[in-house]
Amino acid sequence: MNKWSGQLALALKGMAMGIAEVIPGVSGGTIAFITGIYETLLETIKNILGPEVWVTLRRDGLGAAWEKANGTFLVSLLAGMAAGVVFGVFFITHLLEHYPIQLWAFFFGLIIASAVYIGRQVARWTIIEVMALVAGTLLAYLITIAAPAEGSTALFAVFIAGVIAISALILPGISGSFILLLMGMYTIIIPTVKEALKTLDPDKLLILGVFGVGCLIGLGTFSRVLSWTFKHYHNPTLATLTGFMLGSLNKIWPWRKPVLGLNEAGELVDIEKGMIVDKVIKEVNLTPGQFVADVGDAHLLAALLAMALGLALVFVLERMDQREQV
Repeated sequence: MNKWSGQLALALKGMAMGIAEVIPGVSGGTIAFITGIYETLLETIKNILGPEVWVTLRRDGLGAAWEKANGTFLVSLLAGMAAGVVFGVFFITHLLEHYPIQLWAFFFGLIIASAVYIGRQVARWTIIEVMALVAGTLLAYLITIAAPAEGSTALFAVFIAGVIAISALILPGISGSFILLLMGMYTIIIPTVKEALKTLDPDKLLILGVFGVGCLIGLGTFSRVLSWTFKHYHNPTLATLTGFMLGSLNKIWPWRKPVLGLNEAGELVDIEKGMIVDKVIKEVNLTPGQFVADVGDAHLLAALLAMALGLALVFVLERMDQREQV
């Protein structure tokens, strides 16, 4: 594979990550893993947000620092991610609005196949790996069923939200936006971003700045922790991430009924009582039969086909990754 085709392939992987980040409950870390760039991405983030790149810049110059920062990799990936976010905002959100069951079924199949793919990377399964798998599955599942907390505009709470949300962003199976919802910070951070960009209000900019600092510190710290665990405990780390994928399936089950949401004022409201909501934050999973009885058409055949497509896509990406490594 020549240089330019390699960069194009990397940009396409970044685009897939960007699209995934638009979907609530789906993580770009999942796409990074199944496309074979996860550990490289962690190492790159660790070097840029740590002292490595800056020490190299001072000692060996700009060219060496660019290499240490894996600059070409990062530029191609970020360009693809930006394109993916734009595409996702206009196209994926349309699918979410008009074909939610089929879209969630596609991602359900994608996550199942991804969990199988990651699990196959474990060189040896012992009691340690099995325990790590169970722990990762339980933790991710508990996160998906946790009751949302009440958010706060206190700067320390905003900082912690940034640290935790960005850490979840690079974990396969866990969505950073979903973590913000659970912390009650989604309706604080997202409107703040919009307001700060529109009005440049100093108070809003301060909150946004503190959140951004939290994100940088969380990303730098968590990437170093994950990079270290991959180097020293590779198999248990992979088993834990496999568990995260399996536990997150509860969040993206295709047939769901909204029961709790947030109105425009950020207050919790009961959807089942006919209340109008701005954001759904809690749903209950139904069987296709229950969905037909309680909600409407389950689109079962289309959902199964979409699920099969999600399963197939992972194995196509796996074959592509194997060909690139030859």
